[in-house]
Amino acid sequence: MIITRSPLRISLGGGGTDLPSYYRAHGGFLIAAAIDRYIYINVHRRFVDGFLLKYSHLEEAATVEDIKHPIIREALKLAGVEERNLEITSMADIPAGTGLGSSGSFTTALLKALHALRKNLVHPAELAEQACHIELEKLREPIGKQDQYISAYGGITCFKFLSDDRVEAWPLKISEETLYNLEDNLLLFFTGYARSASTILREQDDRSKQADQAMIENLDFVKQLGQQSQAALESDDLSEFARLMDVHWQRKKERSQNMSNPDINAWYDCAMANGALGGKVIGAGSGGFLMFYAKDKSRLRHAMREKGLKEVRFRFDFEGTKILNQ
Repeated sequence: MIITRSPLRISLGGGGTDLPSYYRAHGGFLIAAAIDRYIYINVHRRFVDGFLLKYSHLEEAATVEDIKHPIIREALKLAGVEERNLEITSMADIPAGTGLGSSGSFTTALLKALHALRKNLVHPAELAEQACHIELEKLREPIGKQDQYISAYGGITCFKFLSDDRVEAWPLKISEETLYNLEDNLLLFFTGYARSASTILREQDDRSKQADQAMIENLDFVKQLGQQSQAALESDDLSEFARLMDVHWQRKKERSQNMSNPDINAWYDCAMANGALGGKVIGAGSGGFLMFYAKDKSRLRHAMREKGLKEVRFRFDFEGTKILNQ
């Protein structure tokens, strides 16, 4: 039995510039952090022939081509798995559609398990690129690359997306004290809304392909905010980082009318009036998690609890996608 896990993630700056429709023309940059909330994949050889797949649905298939789950089907093909008697089970600490990059984490965890089945060693960069190949090229999802890369690498990592599709990755140069303060003062609250990232991102993707001036200028600005966030974190200026989060959120809302809604706006305003220095919706928008950098954590938690929002506490993950059992 093979068990792998892959971390979910939060974006710390520059999110949205990792879509090919933008970075192939302008280059992208962002900072992402892996957190200790995970997707788990279990791969087990069955006694009988056929695939038994357990995810949000239960599926049985005689051949790879018969598999309905698109990522599982394409991952089996890419990894060159010859076995035809596999049981594949997925489990998640937090459900899909909540803005924490679950699809990318699922794909990297699955590929890691299938490579382990074949006794293949795979570098995080290769693992991430294979996951991107499946989701962006084979399945043509209008999404970015950060989820696959940060889940594969782990840590708090800077990513530069080059016009030729290469990705450069390096750890954020952050002091230990700032790391601990960042971890302690970032708070996540679930809005209760789940949504498909590809649905939200399709508008951004289409407008970027059409070289829409307003969209390109917005993403250029967000890329600069990502670089400024890197500078703020590496110079131990967490107040400035929090301010940049707020600027990012205000600009992010300009990309689409579907980015936010009256409830999210009201919760955000309440948080900013009750101990938050800055924040934003994590992921594509329109739901999922609100993240805030808090000056007064107790006051902020009390205000969000009164609004009915559930907090998810977390720590950073520095291991990335890994094998737990083989």
